[in-house]
Amino acid sequence: MSYADEVFINTCKDILTNGIWDTDREVRPRWDDGSPAHTIKKFCVVNRYDLSKEFPMLTLRKTFLKSAVDELLWIWQKKSNNIHDLGSHVWDSWADENGSIGKAYGYQLGVKHHYPEGDMDQVDKVIYDLKHNPASRRIMTNIYVHQDLSEMALYPCAYSMTFNVTGNKLNSILNQRSQDMLAANIWNVAQYSALTCMIAQVTGFEPGEFVHVIADAHIYDRHVPIIEELITKKPFDAPTVTLDKSVDDFYKFTKDSFKIENYQFHEFTAKIPVAV
Repeated sequence: MSYADEVFINTCKDILTNGIWDTDREVRPRWDDGSPAHTIKKFCVVNRYDLSKEFPMLTLRKTFLKSAVDELLWIWQKKSNNIHDLGSHVWDSWADENGSIGKAYGYQLGVKHHYPEGDMDQVDKVIYDLKHNPASRRIMTNIYVHQDLSEMALYPCAYSMTFNVTGNKLNSILNQRSQDMLAANIWNVAQYSALTCMIAQVTGFEPGEFVHVIADAHIYDRHVPIIEELITKKPFDAPTVTLDKSVDDFYKFTKDSFKIENYQFHEFTAKIPVAV
């Protein structure tokens, strides 16, 4: 069984069995028909993935790793906030007529800040510190910038990454304020695991642990029957995922830098409604 499947199944079962519904209060998200999108949730879910053993990809349904990496690079490499720079349509619902999502995600990572070493954005500072001061306990990014929230189409869900070197391994923590378990969980897990592998490679380390901290892990009301059906499936073994070892510059990675072998997955035909 893929470890990603095991974590996903256990987390969803825990939410469905022990979670709390928010049907007793008003909620912001709405379905396409205008009705409120309620959720059942657990507070502060922490999942750990050892990237030295297995790359986390769901087999209960297909994880579109290259599309996930494309979005990740849109944010972390292109540092863009315009959907015209993105190869998928996952952000279309939040973009304005010019394609902008405001001062969100990639915009924040591209803002230069003044450091003793010089002016750098957050991504370049992470890479610089890992190369020059790997013992630092201050290597992190944060895109939840309060003074700019009013100019963001969507407040950042995955808002902070912390990097930490232990021995020859690079570990990371993704802090996420909110997680739609069906639509986004394995997507974000694959993305930020991939980011950890890429950053490790260009800074001279091996991938270590990826830790995913979710403040509000939830399943939407209309997703419950889909989740219940999904977690009854028997998972396959994890695929083999490798990274192009010739790349030594973070800005030269592409979505095709990842090679996936022996990937078995269950067909998934359900339409996932998205609450906005």
